[in-house]
Amino acid sequence: MGRRVLFGILFGIAVYLAIVLWIDLDDLRQAAQGIALWPIPAAMGLSFGNYLLRFVKWERYRKLLGVELSLGTSFLIYLSGFSMGVTPGKMGEVLKSWMIRKVTGMRIHQSAPIVIAERLTDLLGYLILMAVGGLVSHPELAWVFWTTLAVCVAIVFCCGSESVARWTIAGLARLPYGERIAPRAEGAFLSSRILLAPREILPPTFISVLSWGLECTGFWLIANAFVPEPVSFLFAVFAYATGALVGALVLIAPGGLGVTEWSLGALLRAEYQAIAGLSLDLARSKAAGAVLLTRAATLWFGVLVGGLALLVFQKRYGEIDFGEAGGGSSV
Repeated sequence: MGRRVLFGILFGIAVYLAIVLWIDLDDLRQAAQGIALWPIPAAMGLSFGNYLLRFVKWERYRKLLGVELSLGTSFLIYLSGFSMGVTPGKMGEVLKSWMIRKVTGMRIHQSAPIVIAERLTDLLGYLILMAVGGLVSHPELAWVFWTTLAVCVAIVFCCGSESVARWTIAGLARLPYGERIAPRAEGAFLSSRILLAPREILPPTFISVLSWGLECTGFWLIANAFVPEPVSFLFAVFAYATGALVGALVLIAPGGLGVTEWSLGALLRAEYQAIAGLSLDLARSKAAGAVLLTRAATLWFGVLVGGLALLVFQKRYGEIDFGEAGGGSSV
């Protein structure tokens, strides 16, 4: 996992270096000249508010699965997951399952579905924000909405269907070493059915709408710092949610790096041109600056917070031995 995070960080550096070279460093500096700095810490504070709201969702999920943790340890494990924000699809957050096992002894496959449930309800929250923000005025991006919705429906169906579970477990049992894998898959399906029961989808999705709405607000504050004319709040909600969804759909991109920046920057550039009458080059430079600062205050701020929480956890409980996943009975 450490190698994957390092790859994500290096990939991010490469993406941002490419953006700087494409826009030109002097143009970026000129675009950012004279902007107010207070929106940056404000956006970080809103991002942390996002984490606090989503912690409520994490608490609900862990209690549903019977994960016994003190509130402080639970919060520490939850925050540590953000250190994996630059892994493909953020699925490196399954790190939290190894941390749960280290504290409680709970098998990894029993708690890992929490990550799937978190990501699913986050995607559903983004869909609602995208629809509210202005999907009707951007019909060319409807494919993002419907593709993500189809993926979410498929995940809920596959995780909640006993038939799919039986077929999957039977197929795994026929594979080499399948006798060891199949029981774990069965336990994972059981946990998934608990977390993704119909009555358990709506409240966490509502939390996701509120929490990610805070990050949309942070983007709105930063975007407004680059132009004298106000950027519409609903546009900021739509653009941020759309950029996040596009990044999530391209699973190969760690943390949506490159994909989210491109889509969010393209939408913001067009908005700057429309509301401020900026030239293409100037609008592009200002949009790039706003997007880079937004990602620093959201994605990379989260990775930093997660990394610090992980260090505190390891100091308190010791190093996490991922090698145990190879064949220990506790997996």
